[in-house]
Amino acid sequence: MLIKIQRHLLRSFYNMANERGIASSSAAYNKILTLDNMNPHIKNVQYAVRGPIVVRAGQLRKEVEEGAKKPFTEVISANIGDAHAMGQNSVTFLRQVVALCAYPELLKSNDFPSDAKERAKRLLGGCGGGSIGAYSASQGIEIVRNDAAAYIEKRDGGIPANPNDIFLCTGASDGVVAMLKLLVAGEGKNRTGVMIPIPQYPLYSATLSELDAHQISYYLDEDNNWALSIDELERSYNEAKKTCNPKVLCVINPGNPTGQVLSRDNIEKVIRFAVSKGLFIMADEVYQDNVYADGCSFHSFKKVLFSLGEEFSSNVELASFHSISKGYMGECGFRGGYMEAVNLHPGVKEELRKLVSCRLCPPVTGQVALDIVVNPPSPGQPSYEKFIAEKTKNLTDLADKAKLTAEMFNKIPGIKCNAVQGAMYSFPRITIPPKAIEAAKDAGEAPDSFYAMQLLEETGICVVPGSGFGQLPGTHHFRMTILPPKAKMDSLFKLFHDFHTKFTERYGGECGDK
Repeated sequence: MLIKIQRHLLRSFYNMANERGIASSSAAYNKILTLDNMNPHIKNVQYAVRGPIVVRAGQLRKEVEEGAKKPFTEVISANIGDAHAMGQNSVTFLRQVVALCAYPELLKSNDFPSDAKERAKRLLGGCGGGSIGAYSASQGIEIVRNDAAAYIEKRDGGIPANPNDIFLCTGASDGVVAMLKLLVAGEGKNRTGVMIPIPQYPLYSATLSELDAHQISYYLDEDNNWALSIDELERSYNEAKKTCNPKVLCVINPGNPTGQVLSRDNIEKVIRFAVSKGLFIMADEVYQDNVYADGCSFHSFKKVLFSLGEEFSSNVELASFHSISKGYMGECGFRGGYMEAVNLHPGVKEELRKLVSCRLCPPVTGQVALDIVVNPPSPGQPSYEKFIAEKTKNLTDLADKAKLTAEMFNKIPGIKCNAVQGAMYSFPRITIPPKAIEAAKDAGEAPDSFYAMQLLEETGICVVPGSGFGQLPGTHHFRMTILPPKAKMDSLFKLFHDFHTKFTERYGGECGDK
C-alpha cells in the first residue's frame, strides 16, 4: 500500500508540474524514464525507517519551527538509531584524530594530546599523498584493516584474523549489499533464497527486492523474548525449497528491531543448521557493544564457528559485519564499517574485490573513525582514562534507558514490551481495537501505520510501524529507539500512555488489565 501511495504522489507531482509548464516545454515531449518502464524491482523496495511517517515528521518539525499551533511543542524522532541526533555525546579521542587528519595544520597545536597526534600521523602515512582527501585502496586503508584484524583476534580470544579477509565499507550496510549481490543467482525455482529474521532490519528485505531474490522469512518467538528457534528455521527452509534455492542464512545479533541477544549455545545450533543445509551465513553484529541485560553476553559467530573444530573453521563460509554507527560511538554520519569474509572461494574473493572497486573506496573519514573503534587508546596513554570514561557513560546510559523503556511500556494497558537485552530499540506489541483496524483498512493503511501516524499527529512522537519490519500475521507493533535523553523519558511515556488510552477509547476497544 505504501508503494501505491508513493506512486500516486509521484504521478500527482508530475501532472502538477506539467500544468505549470515545468515538466516539459513541449506537449509532444515524452519522458524517457517513466514509472512504467523503470526497473520494476526498484518499485518493490520499501524502507520503513525513512518512510511516509518519517517524511510527515519532517514536515511537522518545520511547521512547529514556523510557529504553527500543534498539540505538542517538538517532534521527537524516535524512529531511527541515530545516537548523536538524540543528544549522545561524541567520543573525544575519535573526533580529535579525525580533526587532525582532516586538517593536519592542527598537529602544530598544543590543544591535542600526543597520542591523538601520533595516531593521526600514522593514519595519514597510510593515505595517498598523506591526505584523507585521496582515494584509499578499494578494500580500505591497509593500516586500518590490520588494526581491524587485531581487534577481531583480541575480541575472539586469539582466533587469528587475516587482514586480507577484511573489507572496509560505507557502514555495515554497504558490505551486506555487496555480499548479497555475489550470492544471488539463478532463475525460477533455482533463484537464490535468503533466510531473514522476522521482524528484520528493512535493509535486508529492500535489498532482496532490488535484486529480485526470494525472501525466506523465519519468525522470531516473541513469547520467548524473540528467541531464534531451530524448529522455525527448519519450517521456513522446508517451505521455501518448494519455490526457490535456499542459499543464505542471515542473523542479526543483537537483534534489530527486537533487541534480543543470542546465547552461545543458540549460535552453535544455528551454525550446525546452516552447515546441514548448505547455507552461507551472514552475521549482522553491528550492536556487539550494546548488550545490557544480566546474563547476556555477545558471542561472535566467528568465535563460535572456530570453536567447533577444524572441519568447521576451515570450510564454513561466513561474512560478519560491524559498524561505527552504533555501539558507544554512534558515529552514523561518518559511514564507517567493515565486513570480514572467511572461507570464501579464492576466485569469489577476487570477484568481491572487483565489485567493491567499482565504488572506488569507502569514505576515508569513516575509515579513520573506524580505526579508533578497533584500536582505541591503551592503558598508560594520555587519552585512555577519558576515553574509557566516555565509553562507559554512553553504554551505562543506554543500559539504563533499555531497562526503563521496557518497564514504562509495560505499565501502559494494551502495550506489551519484551526486555531490551541489547541493541538500541524496543519493539512493543500493541493492542489495536477492531474498529481501528477497520478504519485503517478504509484508509488503505496497515493498522500499525494508522496508529503510528495518529501518534505522530497528536503527540509529535515519530516511531516506525511494525509492518515495516515484518511481524507475525495478526499482531501489531512499532519500533522505538531507546535513545531519547533520560530527562525526556518520563514525559515521553506519559504522552504514550495518554495517547494509547484515548486511541483505544476512540475506537471502542478495551485497554486490557495491567
